[in-house]
Amino acid sequence: MNKHLVIAGGGHAHLTALSRIGAFVGAGYRVTVIGPSDYHYYSGMGPGMLGGFYRPEEIRFATRRLTEKLGGRFVRAAVTAIDPLDQSVLLDSGERIGYDLLSCNLGSHVPEHMVDGPLDDIFPVKPIERLAAARQRIIELGARQPVRIGVVGGGPSALEIAGNVWRIGRQPRMKPLSITVFPGSDLLPRHPTGVRSRARASLQMRGIDVRRGRRITAIRAGRLEDADGEAHLCDVIFVAVGVRPSPLFAEAGLPIGADGGMLVNAFLQSTGYPTIFGGGDCISFADQPLDKVGVYAVRQNLVLADNLLAALRGEPLRPFQPGGGYLLIFNLGDGTGIFYKWSILFGGRLAFFIKDWIDRRFMRSFQRLE
Repeated sequence: MNKHLVIAGGGHAHLTALSRIGAFVGAGYRVTVIGPSDYHYYSGMGPGMLGGFYRPEEIRFATRRLTEKLGGRFVRAAVTAIDPLDQSVLLDSGERIGYDLLSCNLGSHVPEHMVDGPLDDIFPVKPIERLAAARQRIIELGARQPVRIGVVGGGPSALEIAGNVWRIGRQPRMKPLSITVFPGSDLLPRHPTGVRSRARASLQMRGIDVRRGRRITAIRAGRLEDADGEAHLCDVIFVAVGVRPSPLFAEAGLPIGADGGMLVNAFLQSTGYPTIFGGGDCISFADQPLDKVGVYAVRQNLVLADNLLAALRGEPLRPFQPGGGYLLIFNLGDGTGIFYKWSILFGGRLAFFIKDWIDRRFMRSFQRLE
């Protein structure tokens, strides 16, 4: 029987592999793609979708359509377990799928241990498609009453979410939105002073309250509670407290890094099981820690696709080189952005224009294959 490649997750690090499914099939290999949705949403444009800069269809890739068009099999399901000894994955549908080679791009999730009770009007920033539902909910509430928005977190996601929620409130016939960010110690604590000051100034100018030093310890429908025991009433809550890799790798007994991601070598291959590869937020790169930013997943694309084909053929693998510094551009939600790379820092409409151009070009490069 022909060797079977299973691609778990249609994320950024798998885009080149997905575009080459025809080459895998043409070489005599079977390809199965597993994903919880027919689409994969680009996280870099998610806050812009929340703010109304983009329609949902503009920020997603049609994973199922591309897979089937190129001769692969698409299974709409979530992976619930990996058995590296049996070389199979278990799905939430109950189906078990065997593999000769497995590649994982299972992404990351926002930990929900702080959330007590149901997610009524509580929106973790991942999965990205939930932000479309959050936008509609705010519009629905704002049509009849003032809306109190709470954003828990102090990183780039929290900044972009707060700014783009503000944009929702600029629509006609919307009642006032009050937006409060609870960043813990500070906003963007790992970023340069110039970036932090520009971000704070942008939010302050628009009346977005940043409660520095307020560490949220509990999240319930309609309210947040901080470490001092004070309650903060909110109609809609966003949870942007940082992402974690899937726990599936630890549960499967695979070697993992300090963050719980699957530990991979320079070839993006599991350090314990050579038949398993991975990329994106779900891996921990053994050679050096990598920030959880999409740029590394994008850089891993070509290497991961090449190594999957080489591994099936029994050919030598090539190493992944993370590269140097990367560009950061934040979408502030008011048509402006913050641009930072090396010592270059500026804000304003030009920064957002550059981000929008880069993101749309990236999307077009893969959407044209669908």
